[in-house]
Amino acid sequence: MKYVDVFNGDADGICALHQLRLAEPRQSELITGVKRDISLLKRVQAAAGDCVTVLDISLDKNRDDLIRLLDAGASVFYCDHHFAGDLPVADRLEAHINTDADVCTSLLVNARLGGAHLPWAVTAAFGDNLFAAARTAAIPLNLSADQLSRLEHLGTLVNYNGYGVTLDDLYITPDDLYRAIAPYDDPFAFMDESPAYTQLDEGYAADIRQARELPVAIEEPAIAMIMMPDAPWTRRVSGVYGNELARQFPDRAHALLTELPDGGYRISVRAPLSNKTGADELCMQFPTGGGRKAAAGINALPAPMLNAFIDAFRRMYG
Repeated sequence: MKYVDVFNGDADGICALHQLRLAEPRQSELITGVKRDISLLKRVQAAAGDCVTVLDISLDKNRDDLIRLLDAGASVFYCDHHFAGDLPVADRLEAHINTDADVCTSLLVNARLGGAHLPWAVTAAFGDNLFAAARTAAIPLNLSADQLSRLEHLGTLVNYNGYGVTLDDLYITPDDLYRAIAPYDDPFAFMDESPAYTQLDEGYAADIRQARELPVAIEEPAIAMIMMPDAPWTRRVSGVYGNELARQFPDRAHALLTELPDGGYRISVRAPLSNKTGADELCMQFPTGGGRKAAAGINALPAPMLNAFIDAFRRMYG
C-alpha cells in the first residue's frame, strides 16, 4: 500500500493538506504544482489498496483520471469547492464537495476534523480572499486584531507563492513550502521562525508595490480591467492583486490580463464581493477557462478572442 497526497499549490491546498496530516500523520508521495496546474491526477499512478487524497482541484477537470484510479482499485478521498459536475459512483470514493462561494477546501477539512487545527483553516480562507468567512471561522480562537491580521497576511503570502506559469516563477515550490510548514502546528511559530516566511514576505512586498503602479485599462462603475506585462513578478502577483482590488471595490468585478509571448492573455477574474457569482461561468465560455463562482481564470486566451471576452465580461457584470 502507498499513500499519495495531491493538492493545489495555493494557500487552500497547502493548508488543507497540513490540517489533515497534523490530524492523520503519514508518509506520502506529494503531487502538486503552480496554482493553475489543476490536472494533477494524470500524474498519479496507483493500484489496488493504495490511498489517494485529493484537495482543492476541480473534480470535473480530473474526472477521467479519477475514474482510472478507482477502476485500478485505489481508494480516493476528494475534498474541493470548485465546479465538479456529476460525481462518479464508487464505494472507494469519499467525496466532500461544496461549491458555495463562501467555502474553501480548508474550511471543509476543518469541519471534518472538528476544528482541530482551525488557525490553518482561517489562514487558508484569508488566502482565498474569503475574508468574512475567515473572520467568522476565527471567532472561537479569540484572537486579537493583530493576530488576525497576521493570519491574513500569512494566507496572502502562501496564496501568492502559488501563482506563476511554471515552478521557476515561484520563490518556493509548493511541495517545498508544504514541507516548510509541516512541522508547525502553530502558524504564529511558523511566521516567527521559518526562513520561508521571510522570503515570501520580502518578495510579496516588492511585487505588490509594482502592481499598484499599473494603469487601469478599462474602468467603469461595474467592471475594471488591468493589463499586465509578461514578467515573473506579474505572474506571481496577479492573483493576490486581484483579491486586493476586489476588497477595495466590493461592488466592481475585476479582470487582470497578463500578456503572453504568443500575443494571447492569461486572465484572472474576481467577481464583486457584493455578488460573488459568475466568474466560473464567464471563464468557462473560453478555452482553458475554469475556476469557482467568486474567482476564476483563463490560462491562455487567444488574442483574437479578447474583444469577445471583454463583451462577455460586461454582460456578466455590467
